[in-house]
Amino acid sequence: MTISGLSNEREEMTAVAGFNTSLLHSCEAGDKQTGATLPPIYQSSAFYQPSAQQHEKLFHNQAPGYSYTRIANPTVTAFEERMTKLEGGVASVACASGMAALTNALLNILQAGDEIVSSASLYGGSIDLFRDLEAFDIHTIYVKNNDWQQIEESITEKTRVIFAETIGNPRLDITDIKRLAELAHAHGLPLIMDNTVATAYLVKPLELGADIVINSTSKYINGHSDAISGVITDGGSFSWDTEKYPGMKEFKKFGKFAYTAKLRNGLFRNTGACMAPQTAYYNLLGMETLGLRMQRECENAYKLAEYLDSIEGIEVNYPGLPESPWHKLAKEQLKHGYGAILTIRVGSKERAFSIIDSLEIPMIVSNIGDTKSLVIHPESTLNVHSTRQEKQDAGVYDDLIRISVGIEDIEDLIADFKQAIRGAKCS
Repeated sequence: MTISGLSNEREEMTAVAGFNTSLLHSCEAGDKQTGATLPPIYQSSAFYQPSAQQHEKLFHNQAPGYSYTRIANPTVTAFEERMTKLEGGVASVACASGMAALTNALLNILQAGDEIVSSASLYGGSIDLFRDLEAFDIHTIYVKNNDWQQIEESITEKTRVIFAETIGNPRLDITDIKRLAELAHAHGLPLIMDNTVATAYLVKPLELGADIVINSTSKYINGHSDAISGVITDGGSFSWDTEKYPGMKEFKKFGKFAYTAKLRNGLFRNTGACMAPQTAYYNLLGMETLGLRMQRECENAYKLAEYLDSIEGIEVNYPGLPESPWHKLAKEQLKHGYGAILTIRVGSKERAFSIIDSLEIPMIVSNIGDTKSLVIHPESTLNVHSTRQEKQDAGVYDDLIRISVGIEDIEDLIADFKQAIRGAKCS
């Protein structure tokens, strides 16, 4: 496990710096040997060792270094360190995709017979994963987000983790992270948060009490839809009860790194869902402009939501609008904006398809967080495997359009939606 070694001066400077300054300067950047401002891409599957003894030490975690990229790679390490600083954790593990990150994060502490208590308003792929886990006798109890009585009543002696998204996708409900963390800890349970939609630009769940944070870095972290990846960031503050979590017993000696040590020495290493060095490099490039992109995208989303909200027959869902049921919590918990995603209900599936097909700027893409605006019809795509109840809980309807707002000029986006809605077929 590689731990970032920053100077005291750098730590002190970034502790008081703004988001973008801290993002750019919180980690040692580039290559000291050559003066390169970015770390090189170590496109190598394996690394030679000077002696058999050194090789043995590596495999016994008695010396730092690299042996095989499935386990660790210098370019990937540079990205992990940047993500750790971004989320305010103690260590990160980079994975091949957001779904790989979610799978590893959960299975690192779960075993047959365990239960997950999860917010019902989830990304469709996460719901599909939880259904797959049932084959391993790991079951999920779904609850309404921020329904404290229902959450309390759903926790049993089998519960081992509480899971939620900071901003539900596509319901766009806001999780009260601080209160949920307090509830989880009162029951001796860790809180795992998916921070993909909000990113650390809007909220840092670890600062509000969460224990593990997941990001699908294919989205806003990367920002350009050129690489699939995910990352797990460990807050290092949860006290693992070895009776509840027997697999943690031999890793308690690692202290605040116990969760990450277990993950790196077991599931992550053995399932092989590692991040490619080239992907880590793309992510390092993309995340340097995370703050600038999110600022513009959040501003654009707010203005587009306001405009669409003025159109008769269009029902807009966006946490930034005062009439949103999550506006008050969003205003209290989120920094710098309300997110870059909004959804609209337009009356029928036929009209939704017509509007989507008539738009000229947004692309029909099953992704979020790109510099370009993206649209999708979740009911027929992302949530195609969900039951009717699961769709309803996730805020997915047949007339719903999800809009991931990009950095285009807002006047052009508004004009494009205006012509698409005006010319759309009605059911």
